[in-house]
Amino acid sequence: MKKNMIKGLGTALLVGGLLAGCSSGGSGGDAGTVVDVFNIKVETKDQLEAMIEKYESEHEDVDIRLTTVGGGQDAASALQAKFSSNEDPAIFLLGGLSDVEKYQNYLLDVSEMESAKTAIEGTLQGSTVDGTPYGIPLNIEGFGWMINKEIFESAGVDPASIASYDDFAKAVETIDSKKEELGLEAVFGYSGKEDWVTSQFSNHFTAPEFDNDLQVAYKATELTFKYGDRMKEYTDLLNKYNVQPILSLDYSTSVEELFTNNKVAIIHQGNWIVPSLDGIDPEFSKEKLGILPLFVDSDTDGYISAGPSWFWGINKEHDEKVVEASKDFIDWMYTSDYGKQQIVEEFKYIPAHEGYEIDSITDPVSKEVYQMLLDGKSRVWAHNQYPSGFSQTSFFPEYQKYLNGDISWEDLEKTASEKFTEMR
Repeated sequence: MKKNMIKGLGTALLVGGLLAGCSSGGSGGDAGTVVDVFNIKVETKDQLEAMIEKYESEHEDVDIRLTTVGGGQDAASALQAKFSSNEDPAIFLLGGLSDVEKYQNYLLDVSEMESAKTAIEGTLQGSTVDGTPYGIPLNIEGFGWMINKEIFESAGVDPASIASYDDFAKAVETIDSKKEELGLEAVFGYSGKEDWVTSQFSNHFTAPEFDNDLQVAYKATELTFKYGDRMKEYTDLLNKYNVQPILSLDYSTSVEELFTNNKVAIIHQGNWIVPSLDGIDPEFSKEKLGILPLFVDSDTDGYISAGPSWFWGINKEHDEKVVEASKDFIDWMYTSDYGKQQIVEEFKYIPAHEGYEIDSITDPVSKEVYQMLLDGKSRVWAHNQYPSGFSQTSFFPEYQKYLNGDISWEDLEKTASEKFTEMR
């Protein structure tokens, strides 16, 4: 049976202190219409704040107050706590159909919004239930192995020559054999402390099991680990050649310390890291950053995962003025000339809407992700359709146990499969 209940007030008390420290008000002051926005994209928090400031300067009667929770914090519980304590936001991010189901009683049908009408065909699927879309796609994001091409080349490995899992494994071994002269701590900087990284990693192996279809993934009552053997191979490889202890490696250490400073050659991330990289080294994403696919159900065809990552939901239960202001802000963000420019140039997003100049995407990896999506070389974000809480409370703990050598892979598959069915 699907789990629809929002956690109670106890959760609110647990994370109340966290939320108090994560809010940043807009510049509207004593504005008549207050719009609370709950954001989890910490890597573009500054850009969103700038977008809000611009909107408020053009709409003096609106005060948009931003709360950002993420980057290692439990954003899902924090959002649930907002609703449990009657502080539910007017605008909040939805991670897929499970979130849509959980909050459906609050969600506005967005089908008549301009930003829904201009959404690229197929991009509303991840927020649509019974033919009704309840969320506006945030952007297109793609993930896989993010690599430092300069390190690969210094090790004598051409990324373009990697055309199978065996090629990838040999490349890893080659780089490891030269890590001292390359100044590396390890080949991989996999963030074993982050449940969302492991959830995304699992997507490469579960999306093909679910026929690369969001609706199939959402309705699935079983997770059989059809491609579990290949997932184990990749897991054993990364764990062997990763910075240790792997379970203590968080996003910030992996991306902002190790990867950016040329201490690891490979991380599992997506094009959303570009703003963080540019903030540290503006040339990194243009000169060094690359992306490699994973070879799962085919030894010759590799795929990244790409598509809309998150969706903006609008809370219909608020005052009509708040709902209208919320709709207007989201439409403005994605359809105004200023908004479209910011989405591409400052947020570094791959747009999920029509009317954008794709050539204006400045970093090569984002262009590559977009092209792979168009070429059918990508998997959908099936992991966002897992049963609510499955990744965080069931799969991730078992995966950590395996990385730590506490359980066998067979134990992991058995427990995770049972939990998937139970939680569905």
